[in-house]
Formats: sequence, C-alpha cells, structure tokens
Amino acid sequence: MKAEYINPFLESAKIVIEQLIQIKPSTGQLGVKEVKFVENYIWIQIGINGQMNGDIVFGLSEEVALKMVSAMMGGFVIAEMDEMGKSAISELGNMISGNASTMLFNQGVRVDITPPKVLHSAQTAGFNASKALTIPLIMDGIGELDIQVLIAS
Repeated sequence: MKAEYINPFLESAKIVIEQLIQIKPSTGQLGVKEVKFVENYIWIQIGINGQMNGDIVFGLSEEVALKMVSAMMGGFVIAEMDEMGKSAISELGNMISGNASTMLFNQGVRVDITPPKVLHSAQTAGFNASKALTIPLIMDGIGELDIQVLIAS
C-alpha cells in the first residue's frame, strides 16, 4: 500500500474542513492499523474504482460528528444524529472524496467514487479489510477525524 494514496484525501479533507467548519486541522501520525469498527462511531464509506480500487473510510465519534454538523449548520447545536445530521456528514465525505478524485486525476490517476454510505455500526460496513493506511486529522475544540484508505490495487 502506497502512502501517496492517502495524500489527496488528507489535503482535500484539510481544505474542506477549513472551508465548512472554519477550523484549520492539524495532521496526526500516518500509520497502518487494523480496521476495527467500534460502536458510538460514525463511518462514512466511499468506494473508489478505476486505476485505484478500494474504499476510503472516514471515522469519527458521534460526539465529533455532532460538533462538526453543528459547525456546518452555522453553530446551530445538533443534539442527536438525525437524518439531517447524517445527510450533512455524508456530504462532508462526498466533498472531500470528490476533491481528492480531482487531485488524483491531475496526477494522472483516473478514479470514480461511489456515493457515500453513512454507517453507524460495524455490522453494516459490508467489507472485511484487515489493514488500512490511516491518518487522523485533529481539530481543536472538536476532536479527530480518522481517514482510512483501503486500497485493493
């Protein structure tokens, strides 16, 4: 698995988060880790097809997701992850992945992305990857967004 696969998603996530949430995230440590879906977490899964095949998965605790959605809604406090919240967090994943696919295209890598799936539990994930290239984005006052790239080829 190549580290350059994650860079467009990392750069895109920083840009989109800064635009939508008005916070400049810092980058955590790049690593490879076991894919473990934990409860009270929200996962945004987007499929990648083309010259790269696999999934990009954004993971964040429900608490972080609520803070991000609240910031996206102009500071209106969201207390529970309802359909509007899921739609907003899904769109965040879609915007990040869309920008990243454009960056990949500009590097000569052609990919298509699937619409995002918002997953609330490990059982609904629908894939059994064992390891992912991962990097957290740390947002002051909000928490972490974990970017995991599962690339088959």
